[in-house]
Amino acid sequence: MFYLIVFICSFLAFGISAICGGGAGLMLIPVLNRFLPVVQVPAALSIGTASSSVSRIAIFYKDINWKVVRYFLPTALPAAWLGSWMLSYINPIWIELLMSIFLISNLPQVFKNKKKDYETEKGLKSWSLLIIGFFAGFISGITGAVGLLFNRFYLRFGMTNQQIVATRAANEVVLHIVKLIMYIYFGLFTLMVLKVGLVVAAAAILSSYVMKKILPKISIKWFHQIGFSAMVISGVIMLVGFFTKAQKDENASLYTTWERKGFRSHLAWSEDNYTIEFKWSEGFEFEKVITYDQLPEDKKRYVDSLPVQYKHRVFEIVKSFDGTSYEVYFLDENGKLIKKLDF
Repeated sequence: MFYLIVFICSFLAFGISAICGGGAGLMLIPVLNRFLPVVQVPAALSIGTASSSVSRIAIFYKDINWKVVRYFLPTALPAAWLGSWMLSYINPIWIELLMSIFLISNLPQVFKNKKKDYETEKGLKSWSLLIIGFFAGFISGITGAVGLLFNRFYLRFGMTNQQIVATRAANEVVLHIVKLIMYIYFGLFTLMVLKVGLVVAAAAILSSYVMKKILPKISIKWFHQIGFSAMVISGVIMLVGFFTKAQKDENASLYTTWERKGFRSHLAWSEDNYTIEFKWSEGFEFEKVITYDQLPEDKKRYVDSLPVQYKHRVFEIVKSFDGTSYEVYFLDENGKLIKKLDF
């Protein structure tokens, strides 16, 4: 059943991607996160997007801008290796958070006047594609997708809808093959990844042929509007998933209390506790719970010199615009606050 869900979602995502020039991978990340560990999602996406790129090259071959391809690939390929390498060391939950923020950051693009915006931005220098290629490769190595982020630069060359789709496909097919080799090398490729990737690939190829007749009829405005909207929705879904996983796996919690003189926001993450406090008269303060051993030596001596020693002590480091200070809370055996000192 879940293969059918992946197929339908992939078909729709790659259909939208053909209409708006990219973004299928980023739209599929929340879906594939349901069935695969987040660090394996890029590998599955790369199988599907590589297949989609091959089919789009076959369909739109005459529209490829080979000048863009020559400048894009030399920096994109080593950057993709770097992103793939980093993926094997990054905590998966942080990847999900970064991707959700990245997707939601496209919200302003939904409301822009796309036609006017791109008509005035043509004439980008060819050498800038070396920089664009590097960042596209790096992001693609970490996420398995690049999405619509770099379409803005393609359009500055005055490319049509079909040319953007074709040139992106020519750029990315080699990129995805290199990434797949890297994912295998770094141990991020499994049999389940292969199965899901092949389902995505089948949906992507079918979608490319269905969209062949639709794409030339789409205006520049709608070319992007649909894709950006879908990416923002995917980002919101992924952000909700991040908080759900954080609460379950990292014992995370976040709450805010409003007070007469301001407010306090408390974040607990695993074994760490953080507090942001705001008072109208004093401004912002950032507080973090620390251990006795983390105190500076002069602060340890001060605490040890106090005449009364209670059973439990909790220390905090406090940072504000006025500098750094420390607080100690003295608790009884029941955890009830007896005394607080600033030092």
